[in-house]
Amino acid sequence: MKVLSVNQFRANIKTLVDQAIADHEPVKVTRRAGQDFIIVSAEDWDRDQETLYVMQNSSIINQIRESILTHDGGTGYAPTQEELDEINRI
Repeated sequence: MKVLSVNQFRANIKTLVDQAIADHEPVKVTRRAGQDFIIVSAEDWDRDQETLYVMQNSSIINQIRESILTHDGGTGYAPTQEELDEINRI
């Protein structure tokens, strides 16, 4: 994570925001007389919020765990060729 002062951020705000969006790397801005803050793209913020929601939902985690077990064991659902064709629009 890139870390810089609020003065450096202020002087290069457009470039730093564009980089945070393009590179998906947050920017930490430090302040002498206040709390630090983070610049992150809206896309990354939404992704992280969704991940937090999933990780906090035990029902979803159990479904994922069961899905992994059936996949690894080869006992999961296997679509028919007709279903695959419909999915792939053949």
